[in-house]
Amino acid sequence: MAITDILSAKDIESALSSCQADDSFNYKSFFSMVGLSSKTPDQIKKVFGILDQDKSGFIEEEELQLFLKNFSSSARALTSAETKAFLAAGDTDGDGKIGVEEFQSLVKA
Repeated sequence: MAITDILSAKDIESALSSCQADDSFNYKSFFSMVGLSSKTPDQIKKVFGILDQDKSGFIEEEELQLFLKNFSSSARALTSAETKAFLAAGDTDGDGKIGVEEFQSLVKA
């Protein structure tokens, strides 16, 4: 399944262009711009499955750093500061990674 099966390519392009500069990524505005915030829990779970590159059931820090590349191979990697802030926002149980329920909560925050 491709991410564009769930989200519009135009919305993805617009969201990526809003965070091209280092340290400009804001997960809340990104989720809103790509239209993820308005998706059903099942659709959000499918996007989580795409982001979970190693299929561990979690999005770890290394996968978060490459978060934007899941939307476009030409997108930049997140900076260390952006990655750590994104992880801190999503990791509500403190295990150092984001599970599917945590991701759904983060998207709807």
